[in-house]
Amino acid sequence: MRLGVLDVGSNTVHLLVVDAHPGAHPEPMRSEKTHLRLTEHLEGSRLTEAGIGQLVCAVTRAKAAATSAGCEELLAFATSALRDADNSATVLSRVRAETGVALQVMSGEDEARYTFLAVRRWYGWSAGRLLVLDIGGGSLEVAAGRDEDPDIALSLPLGAGRLTRQRLTENPPSRGELKALADDLDAALTPIARRISEAGPYDLAVGTSKTFRSLARLAGAAPSSAGLRARRTLTDVGLRQVFGFISRMASADLATLSGVSAARAHQLVAGALVAGAAMRALDIQELTICPWALREGVILRRLDSLGGPTAVRRPWPLTDRQRRRAVTIAR
Repeated sequence: MRLGVLDVGSNTVHLLVVDAHPGAHPEPMRSEKTHLRLTEHLEGSRLTEAGIGQLVCAVTRAKAAATSAGCEELLAFATSALRDADNSATVLSRVRAETGVALQVMSGEDEARYTFLAVRRWYGWSAGRLLVLDIGGGSLEVAAGRDEDPDIALSLPLGAGRLTRQRLTENPPSRGELKALADDLDAALTPIARRISEAGPYDLAVGTSKTFRSLARLAGAAPSSAGLRARRTLTDVGLRQVFGFISRMASADLATLSGVSAARAHQLVAGALVAGAAMRALDIQELTICPWALREGVILRRLDSLGGPTAVRRPWPLTDRQRRRAVTIAR
């Protein structure tokens, strides 16, 4: 079947279209992005009318693209930008009324769980206990466990875009701004590291998301042209070297670097600070970069449901442990 996944994030509205069936590798057929930077349309904690209008336009285009691609189903969800907006319910209602798309707001914990599922499926059981980090525009997700459902799934308001907007006001950031933010990140991640450590050691540490991919590329990892299956890593030493030069560059100059998109260049330094703090706190010397993340996790969970008696009623079948945390995606 052909599935569409529409992810409304802090930076982009991203449609991914795949061909897949249960037990098979989802085959990407189409990917379209609108670089909306939704969090930049916030006044206080409310999304502005202009921001809502642009979101409606982006969702309308994505729905048309999904229809044109022949999608049998569109799974649509929103993450931290709408999760944190005080007028989220109003925004969702307007999007549904004007586009026919029923966006569902995914909790941070569920975001961590679906990302973890994607990483587990990519590396398989032989990877052992996984520790997964995902730096988004609005939040940092951390998950750890040995099964497909992680033992720990956390979401922290430490996204690269959020921190850039709130803490890094100069371009490039001043030494004082960088030092203050690094200290606060270390303090915020200390209790998280304690929880992860108490749950047991990990066998493989994994990073997902555009932020980690960009940092790994700058540290010498293979370019995207090498394909999804090229092994890519980011070491703590490599990250420190990368930070040493990107922290002194203006965002316009960062956008010219290989692997850095113009739409996200402005938040790369904050992303590197979050990555460094997480790797220090969790004692990670090397991260393996996984090409699959949240959207793939949503697709995989939906595919798991095909053929089951409850597939029509519940697109994402959950374990008893997950059930109370479920995010139901309307068709």
